[in-house]
Amino acid sequence: MNDMTSVASEVMTSENGKPFKMSRRGFLGASLGALVLGVTLPAGRARAQAAAASITPGTRVAAFLEIRPDSTVLFRSAFIEGGQGIFTAMAQIVGEELDVDPAQFVVEGAPPGPDYLLTGGGRFTGGSMSVRMSYETMRRLGASARQMLLQAAAAQLDVPVSELSTKPGLVVHVASGQTVSYGEIADAAAGLPVPTDVVLRDRADFRWIGKPVARLDVRDKSTGKARYAVDLRVDGMLHAAVQHSPRLGGEPGTLQNEAEVRGMPGVHSIHKLPGAVAVVANSWWRARMAVEALQVTWTDAAPGTAHAMPADFSTEAHMATLKATAGDGIAYESEGDAAGALASAARVVEATYDAPYLVHGQLEPPSALARWNEDGSLELWIPNQAPEMFQADAAKVAGIAPEKVIIHSPMLGGFFGRHFLYQTANPYPQAILLAKAVARPIKLIWSREEEFLRDTLRPMAAVRFRAGLDANGMPVVLSAVAVGEGPTGRWFGRQPDKVDSSAVEGIAGKIYAIPNRRVGQIHVDDPAIIGFWRSVGHSMNDFFYETFFDEMADAGQQDPYELRRRLLADSPRHRTLLEAVADLSGGWRRGPFTAEDGTRRARGVAMASPFGSEVATIAEVSLQQGEIVVHDVWVAIDPGSIVNPAIIDAQVNSAVVLGLSSALLEEVVYVNGVPQARNYDGYPILTPDRMPRVHVRIVESGAPMGGIGEPGLPGVPPAIANAISVLAGQRVRSLPLSKLDLKGVDG
Repeated sequence: MNDMTSVASEVMTSENGKPFKMSRRGFLGASLGALVLGVTLPAGRARAQAAAASITPGTRVAAFLEIRPDSTVLFRSAFIEGGQGIFTAMAQIVGEELDVDPAQFVVEGAPPGPDYLLTGGGRFTGGSMSVRMSYETMRRLGASARQMLLQAAAAQLDVPVSELSTKPGLVVHVASGQTVSYGEIADAAAGLPVPTDVVLRDRADFRWIGKPVARLDVRDKSTGKARYAVDLRVDGMLHAAVQHSPRLGGEPGTLQNEAEVRGMPGVHSIHKLPGAVAVVANSWWRARMAVEALQVTWTDAAPGTAHAMPADFSTEAHMATLKATAGDGIAYESEGDAAGALASAARVVEATYDAPYLVHGQLEPPSALARWNEDGSLELWIPNQAPEMFQADAAKVAGIAPEKVIIHSPMLGGFFGRHFLYQTANPYPQAILLAKAVARPIKLIWSREEEFLRDTLRPMAAVRFRAGLDANGMPVVLSAVAVGEGPTGRWFGRQPDKVDSSAVEGIAGKIYAIPNRRVGQIHVDDPAIIGFWRSVGHSMNDFFYETFFDEMADAGQQDPYELRRRLLADSPRHRTLLEAVADLSGGWRRGPFTAEDGTRRARGVAMASPFGSEVATIAEVSLQQGEIVVHDVWVAIDPGSIVNPAIIDAQVNSAVVLGLSSALLEEVVYVNGVPQARNYDGYPILTPDRMPRVHVRIVESGAPMGGIGEPGLPGVPPAIANAISVLAGQRVRSLPLSKLDLKGVDG
């Protein structure tokens, strides 16, 4: 047996130690004594495809739930846990309708399959979509399972269903005093048809939804029992490490000291891979030492090579190109007559803002564990946000049918947009090829240096703003042109005559009552491999817009908080939220003012509307010996309705950390086509001693449910930048703020 205890229910070995010839779909129908409310999914390609066509995602109770003899519940989540608390939220939602305490749930990631395509006909854990896009479906799933249990209990007790009720884990017949545990009747319930019409619990009767239920994964994480991809092992595996071409597109040529490296301790073999070399050894450290010792002559990319990084590429030159690209671009948002209003405005305010590339900087290193089985199937344990997408791509790499690829999705050490299907930034294609070459399971881990070299980047961008004010200093028009490329167009296809929404989100759709507005985009190809980063376009675009808003307010001699409040007069939801964050902070005051400790401080405010939620943020800042000190961040968030306030609080806190780190410190610099930082010594992130106090207030407006994981981030950079502008007496138009020379302006 292998020692992968966290996925023991998904990996079986025979008595002779060889893998069983059993597909993941077939395995779901096998019982280990706990699976009593289960289903055998069709095996075989034709039957699987036929079944998939007839399945409505989220409706087959048995694909999600196993009720065990002790009445505990195993729930297969369509969404991956990566620290955002989704496993706990799913247990709360399903448990509420099933009538099982969430603490009695064990939750694991579901395998690929049509049952789990809950995000618009697909499956993706990201975009702060998981709860809001599955909430009603999962409630109905829990209610359906409860109804099936009631029917099974009615048959066993020979009483009408109408005389039965439930309490956590039990069916109760009040008249006779009899009770039946869920575990006793789950097997019988499994044979019943899933009801098509169920009554959901009234919101006023919720016991777990809306409550701060304790996280299901905290104990294992706190005691070191949680298993991530880098922790997993299978019998007979070897370890691998890689060295990539310094520039993407380069290929390995001569290995000058190959014989010497082959003789290093533990080395099994040396391999050339697309764009990389690899060493396989009996431990990862030996593999890493050997591969880093290889002296490789790298050949330049052949003309026409896709995604090849130009040898003369630099971030400085690319930013200059973005800023020099003229024009108004393709309109994404147009309201009123922006051109006419600018021409007749009493005053016009203009500014250009920019933000750099960012890496994801996750602490969990990229890894992949690949095993070829005797039946020709390929088994992969890989960090991912979209199992079906990874399954399809792995099948292409392996040259086999998708249903012969078995995907295990371990708990992630964070999301941040890093675990999407970026072919050049994921190690699993390399692991597949190496496992096939050596005919042994391969566990491949990228070193921190290789991760920094191949990570996808948040795009670089520049935005030109023009605002027109009337004679009273009130804004009557705002025009913005975003220059650059968005990740959505890069990965899902760009239409040349349309704007990539991810390039303008956070600039377009703002809720301030400015009568004339135009937001456009000029697409400029980004030579780097760009991707999604926590809060995507909002992460920089709300900085651009909300910081320019303060610049516009100052030009009109308006207080930026009061101007926002005035422009939200016709939007009570947003005005209430703005007033809530001011109240949370003890009342708005911009400053500069002297704090109790004698420091000179100021506050900045910002608003954002990311992922269906609304957020207002205030930051209090001082300058000490030229260094920015953020003392407090107040965040009021309105996600419409909530599942777990404790998780929301934690997610907002973590989003503030990333927002603060990106605003103050983070920047990827390229010179001659190569990133200059290859580890955290060259790419500083926020340290604990610089973390401010974070205060969160949740406002439930009753609007449609919004996202949670990302909305807390976008308001942080502009709130800090707006406060710094007050203290420093100069506008902040570029990130990170560490580039500013703030010496001599201490409080």
